[in-house]
Amino acid sequence: MKKSNTIIRVKILATKHSIKLSKNAFDQKEKANTFLTEVGDLSLFIKQIVKETFSRNFEFKEFLRQCYEIGNKSLPLIIITGTIMGLVLTIQSRPALAKFGAVTMLPGMVAVSLIREIGPIITALICAGKIGSGMGAELGSMKVTEQIDAMEVSATNPIRFLVVTRVLAATLMLPILVLFADAFGFLGSWIGVNIKGDVSLVLYIFQAFKSIEFLDFFPALIKTFLFGAVIGIVGCYKGYTAGRGTESVGKAANEAVVLSSLLIIIVDMIAVQLTDMML
Repeated sequence: MKKSNTIIRVKILATKHSIKLSKNAFDQKEKANTFLTEVGDLSLFIKQIVKETFSRNFEFKEFLRQCYEIGNKSLPLIIITGTIMGLVLTIQSRPALAKFGAVTMLPGMVAVSLIREIGPIITALICAGKIGSGMGAELGSMKVTEQIDAMEVSATNPIRFLVVTRVLAATLMLPILVLFADAFGFLGSWIGVNIKGDVSLVLYIFQAFKSIEFLDFFPALIKTFLFGAVIGIVGCYKGYTAGRGTESVGKAANEAVVLSSLLIIIVDMIAVQLTDMML
């Protein structure tokens, strides 16, 4: 009798365990299907953007307005960030270089670091938080209030008017914002050098640019265009495909920031590898 009860208990535990494993496998399958569906939807969304970009009746006024919203309104934050970035990098690097008697190499080291990597990636991540979340929240709220549906009914192409203009504006303005971040990074670095020294701004700029070559600048510039495109596409996609509930607006903004930041780091890693192979 005891033996039969033990066998029954073992069978019950085995059944529960198999049900739990089956549920976990089903959940993993659902996650994989969701991921693949998301990738497919994003690919079709990019295809629509490319198609509408080269179509007639381009919304030039809306494009200029988005350039102002993205570029001009982000400029104060980028200037402050760039200045602090150069200042902190100089203060942190100076003691290490001083141990080897290489303080004179500080301007060149800071210039190469800012132009190649720190300036583009930090600016892109900041813009992903400010611009990407703004696009996701704005288009998400338009989706919730059915403004996008109203545009379709009134024979206005929402992809062309809302999405293409924002993606192109982000792609164009991010490299300009990176240039401002680099320029004010040099200024912050010069301030950091003069905390424990006395170097004129002209001499510092000369020493910095003496270490920079064209191959330091060009790959970084191309990379910033890709960063801008990623921010624009992901922000618009998350907002344009937001759900109907009001909570979906915040979710769209949050997902836009997270996904665009992750893709920026991945694109940066690929770009660095390609640059290293070419040089």
